[in-house]
Amino acid sequence: MNTLRFNINWDYRCPFARILNEHVVVGLENGADWEVEFIPFSLTQVHTEEGEISSWEDPSKAPELLAGQVGIVIKTKFPESFNAFHVAMFSARHDQGKDIRIKEVVEEVIAQTGLDPEAVFAEIESGWPLKEYRQYHEDSVSKYSVFGVPTIFADGKAAFVRLMKRADGNPETSIGYVERLVDQIANDSEINELKHTTVLN
Repeated sequence: MNTLRFNINWDYRCPFARILNEHVVVGLENGADWEVEFIPFSLTQVHTEEGEISSWEDPSKAPELLAGQVGIVIKTKFPESFNAFHVAMFSARHDQGKDIRIKEVVEEVIAQTGLDPEAVFAEIESGWPLKEYRQYHEDSVSKYSVFGVPTIFADGKAAFVRLMKRADGNPETSIGYVERLVDQIANDSEINELKHTTVLN
């Protein structure tokens, strides 16, 4: 069987991004033959009105871009810790209800994954993570017209996905969800939108 190659984006504030990214991490941690890149995306920038200063240049928006920058630093400089951090940051926001715009909250999550928060924030202060964040975001918008998270990129195509079921502890469940979605996006783009009229259990 060939390695499955796809990318997935994230913004830690979105509960649906949490669900799908969690499934991807479960698959990777349990031997799925995947090659995945995690792509940061900014919901803050998406909701910036035309004519307003961009979030990348607006100091008042810096707290909203903090967690994403930390994710970029860890996936680039400390990739062996990224999966654990990624899940922990989503959990801090959605299980624990913490405000991930606060530096001290993010520092706690970094420390939980065994990394030195000072080393991570030193990278942010150097400026490259924000530039990379902007580049990832703008490339997604210009090349694929991405408008939200989670979006899966596969075989030159991209699709926004809302999966309702969280990981249940069974890797086969997570792997099955992800592989079906990637196959649908890569090989069956004739179906552009399917949305249930009610929330199904």
